[in-house]
Amino acid sequence: MDVLAGLLEGPRARGAFMLRACFAPPWAVRIADEAPVSVMIMVRGEAWIVPEGTGAAAAPRLLRPGDLAVARGPAPYLVTGDRDTEPYAEIRQGQVCVPLNGAPEDHYRRFGTREWGQPGGPVRMLIGTYQMRGEITGRLLDALPPLLVLPTEVWDCPLTPFLAEEIGKDEPGQEVVLDRLLDLLLIAALRAWFSRPEAEAPAWYRALGDPVVGPVLRLLQDEPAHPWTVAALAARAGVSRAALARRFTGLVGEPPMTYLTGWRLALAADLLRDSDRTIAAIAREVGYGSAFALSSAFKRVYGVSPQEHRTGAA
Repeated sequence: MDVLAGLLEGPRARGAFMLRACFAPPWAVRIADEAPVSVMIMVRGEAWIVPEGTGAAAAPRLLRPGDLAVARGPAPYLVTGDRDTEPYAEIRQGQVCVPLNGAPEDHYRRFGTREWGQPGGPVRMLIGTYQMRGEITGRLLDALPPLLVLPTEVWDCPLTPFLAEEIGKDEPGQEVVLDRLLDLLLIAALRAWFSRPEAEAPAWYRALGDPVVGPVLRLLQDEPAHPWTVAALAARAGVSRAALARRFTGLVGEPPMTYLTGWRLALAADLLRDSDRTIAAIAREVGYGSAFALSSAFKRVYGVSPQEHRTGAA
């Protein structure tokens, strides 16, 4: 399996919240919807995204026309035309808009087809939001920073004008079309971002370039159902067990068998969400001898049974 493809195969929007937002200065909106991922494309004007918190991850980022941003929840953040402007509204779970700082109820409102904000506002953005964590795999979420921005100089995606056209249509099956467009847009953006030198890729992704650990990682990811042991992996890598364990843990951040368990359970979580296969069949596919063995491991890590996970994702 191409590892980047394996990472990016996870997005599966279901009834994603998508709209064209229009604003007139001064404007500011606090986003506190706890959505796992939101994608924002600047169409006209400029906008600041200001994450809440401290440190480098909370540094404000400016979006100009053509720029794309991906924000990972659940931490709140401010989207504004001026960092000194207090928010006029807060978006909460379920995309409920609550006025703030004395703003009237209809200061920002829905109008037209999937349009929100202030009619005729010169500042325009396209926004797509995954509303449930189950629509994005944990492996993908763990690989994302709280906020990433692709400026137009490095981001030129033909999907943007297509999305701008489709978002205003109200035709049969339009929600499904928009869901798939959002998936493609996110995948294209992340593929471009992972190629950037500033990308903070996860440790296991960086370790793929190591001549010893890289091939071992690919074995684990390609053949999760195989009854791997550290000794078998070390033999395939041509090093001792101790050398492999030390090098793998140093680069990936956890021992080989711990990584394999997490990978198997992540695959199981995706299969539970995206297929109707039995738990026993999924257990065999990811390397567990029985549904009971998978259930025990799954509940220990995820806090719910496989069936509860499947029901929640649905």
